[in-house]
Amino acid sequence: MGVLSVAVAGATGYAGGEALRLLASDPRFEVTCVTGRSSVGDRLGRHMPHIPRYAGLVVEDTTPETLNGHDVIILALPHGASGALAEGLDPDATVVDLGADHRLEEQRDWDDFYGGEFHEHWTYGMPELIVGCRDDGSFVRQRGSIPGSRRIAGPGCNVMATTLAIQPAVAEGLIDPTGIVADLVVGYSGAGRNLKRIGLLAAEAFGSAVPYGVGGTHRHIPEIRQNLAHAAGLDASHASEFPLCFTPVLAPMARGILATVSAPLSDRARDLSDEDIRAAWHRAYDDERFMVLLDPGELPATGNVIGSNAAHLQVVVDRRAGRLLAFAAIDNLTRGTAGQALQSLNIALGLPEDQGLTTIGVAP
Repeated sequence: MGVLSVAVAGATGYAGGEALRLLASDPRFEVTCVTGRSSVGDRLGRHMPHIPRYAGLVVEDTTPETLNGHDVIILALPHGASGALAEGLDPDATVVDLGADHRLEEQRDWDDFYGGEFHEHWTYGMPELIVGCRDDGSFVRQRGSIPGSRRIAGPGCNVMATTLAIQPAVAEGLIDPTGIVADLVVGYSGAGRNLKRIGLLAAEAFGSAVPYGVGGTHRHIPEIRQNLAHAAGLDASHASEFPLCFTPVLAPMARGILATVSAPLSDRARDLSDEDIRAAWHRAYDDERFMVLLDPGELPATGNVIGSNAAHLQVVVDRRAGRLLAFAAIDNLTRGTAGQALQSLNIALGLPEDQGLTTIGVAP
């Protein structure tokens, strides 16, 4: 396979910029087209000066005509923008959507949380997602559905952290799935560039922490529930069996997510030792190159994963409360968005899964 040409739509946003950063150091890909909206006509270097390799590219208008003619097309667009656009894209191109338009399997979930036109579900780009269990007890992964796919839907960043934290407990019946609570500390890049919509000005961002998307309104909720249903070996129509209390809190840091996910122990789990419960995370992640299950007593920290495609994980049992607590730390822009997209793209194209990616973070 020779060098593959790449077009990136939404190139001057956080997600598009992170995709460009990763692609710039991967010799198998050559970005030859970047598109935007308000930045059309600008040199990319004006918006992404940290990526000198592509500084001379001129931002073009985001249309199928501009994007077509490339081997790979990455869509880093707001929800509702990529669905209609994708209908005009070359069917032979490998398209990865970093937005929400092709993640959900059930139209009612889209109608309830997003609204507007519902678009077909694409191959879900979370290779580590558990989607069933074999007779020998080993897990079936979403990875098996990705090779050869021409249309890939990247997960949401909060979805990634929450799913990775708790899915081993769901898959092995260690918790009561009706009592899952997820509290996430999220860097400001996780909310996008427009802070005004959450009631803050940029100058105030690093002096305050604020919850957002509260009261069961956050748009990542149906996607998380969909994943939990799959982890339990069920299809998406059973997602309602996993009512999730989900609260993200924007914290004064640029990037990173720390998920704390808890749930009541199941009757079965109450009779297991902490070591037996921890073994479920070993079974889920010991063979996964980007998953790092920390030693007992160590807790994940966002500063240890920034810039990497790794997830740092931990599980703790609170016997007094009768609850299990699962933790995950990820970089929302890498593991949570562009990094896992490149990982899925590698799998789809038959390339080494970890090429162009690292588990090494930038030391705080």
